[in-house]
Amino acid sequence: MAFHEIRFPTNLSFGSLGGPERRTEVVMLASGHEERNTPWAHSRRRYEAGAGLRTLDDIEALIAFFEARRGRMYGFRWKDWADFKSCVPSLKPSPIDQVIGTGDGVRTVFSLSKTYRSGNETYDRRITKPVAGTVLVAVARDPKIEGDEFTVNTTTGEITFVVPPDLGVPVFAGFEFDVPVRFDTDMIMTSIASFQAGEVPDVPVVEVRI
Repeated sequence: MAFHEIRFPTNLSFGSLGGPERRTEVVMLASGHEERNTPWAHSRRRYEAGAGLRTLDDIEALIAFFEARRGRMYGFRWKDWADFKSCVPSLKPSPIDQVIGTGDGVRTVFSLSKTYRSGNETYDRRITKPVAGTVLVAVARDPKIEGDEFTVNTTTGEITFVVPPDLGVPVFAGFEFDVPVRFDTDMIMTSIASFQAGEVPDVPVVEVRI
């Protein structure tokens, strides 16, 4: 997939609208009961980038970024200010935020993930775009050293250990991450007069599968 490893300017994404989207098919039965099903195992996030624009310089920066991505052609990184850490927003990531696997004495590669919990239900989200320099890892709650004991692929979200974790040992990670997205339009309509009056351009952004 065509993807540029560059982040949409964070000063422009701050204040944007958006979040996860699900697709649920609802069938109403003759009895009045419903049957519900979903073809999606994972949610897909959508954002409105135009909501974060505040000045004419912001519009210029948006247009430059849009042109460099060739509209919908190339994907890019997006910081979701409401959900960009392995922990709650008020805390700093720690090496034991998320369980990402269990050692078997052979496996050396583990994928980053984030678990969302509500009541007895959980949802595991694969993280493919961790932010460089933010990934912390622990094996059996023992912190490991990046570069000496493990490496991070920031383009895939994979952790590779020099020595495989022992059998039955939990592997933890903490991190910041971006969302892989693309523009969901090939045209940006701007009006200087309306922008100064408080209206912003419509700039939809949608998550892409990696």
